[in-house]
Amino acid sequence: MDEKARSLLLQNRTALVRDIRTAYIMDHMISDQVITPEEEARVKAQHTQVDKANFLINLILGKGKQAYVSFYNALLHEGYKDLALLLKEAANAEHSDSTKSSSNGITSYVQTVLCEGAVPQRPVVFVTRPKLVTKIQQSLYKLNVESGWVTVYGMAGCGKSVLAAEVLRDHKILTECFPGGVHWVSVGKQDKSGLLMKLQNLCTRLDQEAKYSQRPPLNAEEARERLRLMVNRMYPRCLIVLDDVWDSWVLKAFDIQCRVLITSRDKSVTDSLSGFKEAVRVDSELEHSKGLEILSRFLSLKAEELPSQAHSIIKVSKGSPLVVSLIGALLREFPTRWDFYLTQLKRKQFKRIRKSSSYDYEALDEAMSISVDNLKEDFREYYNDFSIIEKDVKLPTQVLCILWDMEREDVEDMMQEFVNKSLIYCDRNGKSFSYYLHDLQLDYLTERNRDRLTVLHAKLVDQYKKHYSSKLPTVEQEDCVYWYHYLAYHMAKANLHQDLCSLLFSLNWLKAKSELFGTSHLIHEFVQYRNILDNQNAKAREHFQEFIAVNGHLLGLNPDISIVQLGLGQAEDSEVYKQAILQAKEELKSGVLYVNWINKQRMKNLPTLVVRPHKDAVFHACFSPDGRKFASCGADKTLQVFRSETGEKLLELEAHDDEVLCCAFSADEKLLATCSADRKVKIWNAKTGKPIRVYEEHTEQVNCCQFTNGLSAPLLATCSNDCFIMLWDETEYSRNTLIGHTGAVYHCRYSPDDRYLASSSMDGSLKIWDVESANEEKSIEVAKLFENEDESQPEVLLKCCAWSNDGSRIMVTTRNFLCIFDSTSCDLLSQLKACHQILYCDFCTTNQIVALALSHYVVQLWDIDSSTKIADFNAHLSWVHCVKFSPKSSSFLTSSDDQTVKLWETSNVSKPSATNLKREFDVSFNGEETLVLATSKDDCILLINGMTGETLSQINTQDKCVTCCCLTNDYQLAAIGDRDGKVKVIDVSRGEILCKLDGHSATVQHCQFTADGKHLVSSSDDSTIRVWSLASGESLELRGHKEPVKCFKILQESQVFSWSFDGTVKVWDLITGKLRKEFICHSETVLSCDISPDSTKFSTASADKSAKIWSLDMSTLLHELNGHQSCVRCCRFSWDNKYLATGDDNGKIMIWSVQNGELLKQCCDISVNNENSLHDGWVTDLHFSPNSKLIVSSGANVKWWDVDTGACKQTFYTVGTNLKSIHLCPTFRTFVTIDNLGILYVLKLIE
Repeated sequence: MDEKARSLLLQNRTALVRDIRTAYIMDHMISDQVITPEEEARVKAQHTQVDKANFLINLILGKGKQAYVSFYNALLHEGYKDLALLLKEAANAEHSDSTKSSSNGITSYVQTVLCEGAVPQRPVVFVTRPKLVTKIQQSLYKLNVESGWVTVYGMAGCGKSVLAAEVLRDHKILTECFPGGVHWVSVGKQDKSGLLMKLQNLCTRLDQEAKYSQRPPLNAEEARERLRLMVNRMYPRCLIVLDDVWDSWVLKAFDIQCRVLITSRDKSVTDSLSGFKEAVRVDSELEHSKGLEILSRFLSLKAEELPSQAHSIIKVSKGSPLVVSLIGALLREFPTRWDFYLTQLKRKQFKRIRKSSSYDYEALDEAMSISVDNLKEDFREYYNDFSIIEKDVKLPTQVLCILWDMEREDVEDMMQEFVNKSLIYCDRNGKSFSYYLHDLQLDYLTERNRDRLTVLHAKLVDQYKKHYSSKLPTVEQEDCVYWYHYLAYHMAKANLHQDLCSLLFSLNWLKAKSELFGTSHLIHEFVQYRNILDNQNAKAREHFQEFIAVNGHLLGLNPDISIVQLGLGQAEDSEVYKQAILQAKEELKSGVLYVNWINKQRMKNLPTLVVRPHKDAVFHACFSPDGRKFASCGADKTLQVFRSETGEKLLELEAHDDEVLCCAFSADEKLLATCSADRKVKIWNAKTGKPIRVYEEHTEQVNCCQFTNGLSAPLLATCSNDCFIMLWDETEYSRNTLIGHTGAVYHCRYSPDDRYLASSSMDGSLKIWDVESANEEKSIEVAKLFENEDESQPEVLLKCCAWSNDGSRIMVTTRNFLCIFDSTSCDLLSQLKACHQILYCDFCTTNQIVALALSHYVVQLWDIDSSTKIADFNAHLSWVHCVKFSPKSSSFLTSSDDQTVKLWETSNVSKPSATNLKREFDVSFNGEETLVLATSKDDCILLINGMTGETLSQINTQDKCVTCCCLTNDYQLAAIGDRDGKVKVIDVSRGEILCKLDGHSATVQHCQFTADGKHLVSSSDDSTIRVWSLASGESLELRGHKEPVKCFKILQESQVFSWSFDGTVKVWDLITGKLRKEFICHSETVLSCDISPDSTKFSTASADKSAKIWSLDMSTLLHELNGHQSCVRCCRFSWDNKYLATGDDNGKIMIWSVQNGELLKQCCDISVNNENSLHDGWVTDLHFSPNSKLIVSSGANVKWWDVDTGACKQTFYTVGTNLKSIHLCPTFRTFVTIDNLGILYVLKLIE
C-alpha cells in the first residue's frame, strides 16, 4: 500500500471505526478476494463494533493497494458515501469512475441509483438467469419511447423479485431508458390504508426537499396526483417497480402515465389498465443446472464435485430457489448431512404452510423446519419472534434492539447468521439496516407458532412500553415509522384492549401519528378496532374518531399546532375535551398558554338519514326521478337501492367485477345504469334487479354514466379513461362515439333540455357536444386559466361538470376551484374557491345554489349569483365523493369513503343551529361579565352574554346592511350605522329605537359613544365625521378629509383623532368642530392608527407598505418603519410605550423600538409552506398584554406571541376564517372575535 493510502486510512480512522458495520463491508472484500474467511472470523471474534472496525482497518493496513480499493468500493456500495469521499484521493481512478465496473460487475453509477431507489440487494448466494434477465430487459427497452407496464409473473418463491432487481443492475438500461432513476416499492397484500402508507413513503422519498408539500398526502387520490406531478417534473422517464402485487385495484394509484415494472403471481393484474403492457413468465422451477449452481456456491465446490444426492434434493424441492437456498445454507454448516436432509425432504412430514397459504410447495415446510430446528435454542426463539410481523414489512434494526433488549451490534451479528442461512433477507443502506422474510417463510412461522402468537404480540408491546415509558418515538428515530404504523395492530392481536384504548385515545399519539401519515390510517384503525374500542368506551371512540376526522388535516399540516388546544375546542362533554383540559392545566406549570372557548356550542348539522350499506368506499349516490328512492354504488362492487324516507333496502346487486364508479336512474325509473373499473356498462331493471344489457365497447375504466332528463328519448351517456364518450340507446351497440378529448374523461352531464352534453377531462378541457349530431359544439380550455402558475401546482384535471337549472351556465371543478362559464359565449363568469379539493358538484333545480363535495370531509353550499357561501359543514369522517340534489332540491345525498350515504334537508343545512353574526361588533367587559353587541346576518341587533351565548336582547331595526355598531360604557345604549348613511340609537334594555340620526350621505364606517354617554361620533365614506348630541339629535360636522374616513379615536380633552383613505390624519376639537392639527402621513390609504399610552405619540400604518411613528405634541415625524412587503393593516403601541407592533397582508408581524425606530423582532410561525407566515393572509388586528410580554393577533385565526422571542405561543383555529378584529378585556384574559361564518368566539385564558 502506498503512503498516500496509508495516510488517509490513519487520518480518518476515528470516523471510520465510529460508523461502519464490518459484516457487510467484509462481504464485498471476501468477494474481491482481498481478505479470507479466516480473517473475517478473527474480525467477528472482537467484542464490540468499534473493536471489529479497528481490527479490520489494521488488516487492510497490512495488505496492498487492492485491499484499499476494495474497502473504498465497499463503502460506496453500502451507502457510506461521506466516508468513501475521505479515501477517494488515493483510490485508483478506474475504480471510482462511474462508468467502470466494480468487482461484482456493477458500476458505481448503478450502485448509487439502485441504493437511492431502495432496490433490494443480491441474496448471499446468487446465480444468474441470463435468458430471463435478457427477456425482461427487452420488454423494459420498449418503455424507452412510451409509458407502460411490464409484468414479471410466476408462483411465489420462483425468484421474481430477485430477477427484477438483477435486471436493473445494468448501466446501459438505466442511462438509456430510465435516466430519472428507479424507485422500488414493496407492495404485498394491502388494504386501502396500507396502500396509502406505501404511497406516502414513496412521495416522501421522491420529495426529500419538501418542494411540493410539507406533509404526507392525506388520501390515495391526493397521493396519486402528487406522484403524477413529481414523476412528470422531477423524475421524467423514471421506473417505478411494484414488487409482489396481489390486487389490480392497487395499480390504479400508479396509473399516472409513467413506466412501471411489476412482479406478481397474477398475469392479469394489469388487464384493467391503459397503455402499453407486456408480461414475462418466470417458471416456478429453476433449471436443474441452476439449482446445482446454488448448492455449489454454498459449499464452495464445483457443480461436478457435488454428490449424487444434490440432484435428488433439487428434484424433490421442485427447483424452488427458496427451498434449495435453505438446504444449501444448512449444508454449508454441516457438509456431511446430504442423506439426512434428503430423507427429511422426502418425508414431507409437516404441512403447516398449506393451512395458511395458497401456495403449494410441499418441500418448503420441511426445508424451513430443518433450518429452524437446526438453530441454537436461543437463536430459534429469536427467530420465532418474526411470526408476528406483517407480510411485506421491513423491520428496522432498532425495533429488534428494543424487542430483544440488545445492543445494535449484537442484533446485527445475529441477523447476519439468519441471512447466511437464507432464513431472512436484509436491506442495507449505509448505517440503516432492515430485515424481512419471504411470504412463504412467514406463513410457515405463523403456523408453527399459532398457539403462541398472542404471547409474542404481547412481548413486543411490553418491550415497547418499557423502552418508551416516558416519551413517544420521534421522527428522527429509525424505528418510529414501524411503531406508529403497527403498534395498535400488535396490541389488538395481543388482546391488550385497555392498552389499545389508551393508545388511540391519547392526544399525543394522535398528534404524532397524524404528522407522519395524515389521518387516513388513524381513521382506518378506529374503524378496524371499533368493536374493541366500543366495548371499552363507545362514547370515547366516537368522540376521538370524529375529532381526528375533523381536525386531523391541521395536525398533518404543521408540527407546531397544539392538539391540546384543538381538543379544548370540543364540546365540554366530549372525552377529547376532558383529556385536553387536564393536560392543559398540567402544562401550564411549564409556561404553556392555552385558551378555552367559553361560549362554544356543538356546531353540528345532523343528517335526517344515515345508511351504511357498503363494506368499502361509496363513490356515487343518486335519487330516482320521483325522489322516493336512491341508489348507491362503490368499491365493494355492489349496487344498492333504498327507500328515501326510511332507509329500507330495496335491492342489492353484485354488479361488477371491479369497483362500481357511478349509477343513474332513467327518467321513467324503469332502468338503472352502472359503470365500473372493469370497463363495462350495465343496464338493470330498477325494480327487480335483473340484468338487461351489458356494454363492453370501452377499453378502459368507465367513470360516469348519465341518462337524459326525460325531455327526449332515453339515451345513456358514458365516459371513460379511454378518452371517449359513448351514447347508448336500447340497441346492442353504442349509437355514437364522441371523439375529441386527449385525456381520460372523468364526467359528463346532459343539459336540462337534453340538447347538449357537457364533458370534463384530464386534458384540462370542458367540451359541449350536440346530442343529435354527436358533434363537438364548443370547447373551453379551462387549463389556460392556470397556465401562469408556478410548476409546483398540480395539473389542471377537470373532475366534474354541471349545468345551471336554466342551462345558461355551465360549471366545472378543478383542484379547489369551481369555474362558472356562460354556456353560449363560453366566457368565464365567476370562480369560487373552496378550502380543499372539490371532488363533485351538483346544481339545485329550483334556485341558484350549487353543492360541492370536498376531499376533506366537507360539504359546502354556495349561492352562485352572489358568490357567497351559505353552508359549510363536516358531512363525513372521510372523503366526500358525491353530492346530489333531490328532484325538487329539498334534500340532497352525500356519499363517502367512510362507507356511509347520508340524506340532508337543504333548509336545515342552510340554517345552522347557532346565530350567524356579521363581523362588525362591540364588546363591553364588566368584571367577569362579557357583553357582545353584534348584528345577525338578517340585520337584527343582538346583545349576547358572551360567557353563556345567551341572547339577552334582540331588536329588529328593519334596516339592511348594518355596517358598524357600538355600546355605551354602561351598555344601556347602543348605536348602529348602515350602508345608507343612517345612524340609530337604541335603548338596549327595552329594545326600542330612541332616535334616527340623518346626516351622512354614504356608508357609516365607524361609530363610538363619548365616555359620558352624552354624544355619539360617527365617520363615513362621505369623507366627514359627525358629532351627535343625544339630547337634541343635532350634529356637528367635521369636514376636511377628501376621501372616506375609515376610523377615529376619541381622545382626552374632547379631541377626535381621525384617519382616512386620503393618507392624512387629523385632530379635531370635539366641542367646536375645529381642526386642531393635520398630518400628511402617507401617499396611499391610512389603514390603521394608534395613540401611545402616554398620549405623546401616534402611529400610522398604510397601504404604501410602510408604518410611521409621529410626535403628537410636536407634529413631527419621528421614525419611518420600512420592512413590510405588503399593505400594513394594523399597528399598536405597548402599554409601557417601548414597542410598536405592526401587521401586514402577508401575515407578518414586526416589533419596533419606539425610541429609535429599530426593528427588534419579527414574529414567526412556521406555516404549511415553510414560510415565516403568521396567518396565511392578512393580520387584521393586534394588541399587547398589560406587561408588554405578549401580543394577541387576529387574521385567519387567533394567535398569541412572545414579544421577547417572536415565537408563536398558541393558535386558536376558528371554524371559519377572516377575522376582522379582536376585542380583549383590560387584564388580557378574555378575547372576543367573530369569523366569516358568523360564529362568535369568547376565548378565555386557562389559569
